[in-house]
Amino acid sequence: MRTRERANSHSSTDEEREWPAPASQMSAAREFLKDCARANAPTLLLPDKDADGLCSGLIVYHTLLHLGLAPALLTVHFPAKGTNIHAPPERAALARYGARFVIATDQGSRGGPPLVNDEHARTLVVDHHWSTEFPSGAVVCSAARCEPVATSATLAYELCVPLLGAGKADGLRERLDYLCAMGTMGDLGTAFKWERPFPDMRDCLKRWTKKVLGEAIGLLNAPRRTAAYDVSSAWRALLNASSPRDLVDPRSSKDVRRLFEARAEVKQEVDRCARRPPTFSGDGRVALVRISSPAQIHPLIATRWSSSLKGARLEIVMCANDGYIPGMTNFACRIARAGGGTAQARAKPKAQPPSGSSTKRKAIETAETSGPDIIALLKEYAGRSPGLREAMGDDFARGHKQASGGIVQTEDFERLWDVMLHSEREDGDMPPVKRRKLAGQGQKNTLEGWLKK
Repeated sequence: MRTRERANSHSSTDEEREWPAPASQMSAAREFLKDCARANAPTLLLPDKDADGLCSGLIVYHTLLHLGLAPALLTVHFPAKGTNIHAPPERAALARYGARFVIATDQGSRGGPPLVNDEHARTLVVDHHWSTEFPSGAVVCSAARCEPVATSATLAYELCVPLLGAGKADGLRERLDYLCAMGTMGDLGTAFKWERPFPDMRDCLKRWTKKVLGEAIGLLNAPRRTAAYDVSSAWRALLNASSPRDLVDPRSSKDVRRLFEARAEVKQEVDRCARRPPTFSGDGRVALVRISSPAQIHPLIATRWSSSLKGARLEIVMCANDGYIPGMTNFACRIARAGGGTAQARAKPKAQPPSGSSTKRKAIETAETSGPDIIALLKEYAGRSPGLREAMGDDFARGHKQASGGIVQTEDFERLWDVMLHSEREDGDMPPVKRRKLAGQGQKNTLEGWLKK
């Protein structure tokens, strides 16, 4: 009974609160999903590769089947390693499916032509990454401008639950509950507190426990970080699991065993690269950790350093990986949490401690009001070198304001770092590199110099 009551109240309040996306976008997206199921035509689903992307994609997947779309007509596609659905080779691959309905979840949004160059194909974008541009002609359901910003899994959940109806959908509702919980905690941490306007997940968390859900999230994220980049194994494991407990039991399936193998591979590679010492920009705002790995571990290392690295002016930690794709540098940036410039800027009086969890969600909410905007900061540095911002291309400074990065030519990244390295501090003090150069150009005939002759 409680599940049905939640379902009924669910659909009656989301239009009133304009969350997790504008009501007009939610309505248009639901009509798109219903049209897709009624048409029973070839449909292409494009989930992102992390836990939030996989879970939001699977929420849409199960909803379409529930609405009547034939399973044989629903295809799932993951872009190749180091690319995205907007890249020309991937756009060509998408066109070959001949889909009439295309749905992208958590893929990030950018302007440009339709994802599929077919006048008969319709596209839905379900996303929470910051963007003011979207593919031409797409139906857009974006949480990016509705505070607090929902994950893509929560957005998909709020979008799809009202379409389930009552009665026989109770079992499916339970599945969507844990998919929403896993996707959301995959982005915001297992300590995230499910306060309004986020959905009520008390029953879900009590049934599956944060320990099981947290381990399942880590396992699902592992394959996409390996050199092999076998995201499909994570999708199959999640699709075929009857519950989150299946995902933490290597005996349950071959794909789940692969999750455990992938996690071990990633840990080994992180341990190999994590101790590389950082270098600081001239203005002290950026710390750079360089690695060379075929695995996508640069976000993990940036996150690890961001929680421990301190500096008087430090705002962001960047990990650059020149071994992921030949000739390219993949980099991830995170806000420095341990101390220094960012922590001081976010400091609050002790009499008014921040409510809620200390996980990524609280950090994001605080950073949005007083912390650095990584996307803006990266673009500002790039803008100091003529032509560099344009040379970086569309894969530079993507993602969130508080967790950004990019994929750029290695030579362009080195130009960016050179700008950062020689940047001057706001207090007028020159960067250490320049100061050392000038020191070397000082008076030569000193007493100390004479004694060394």
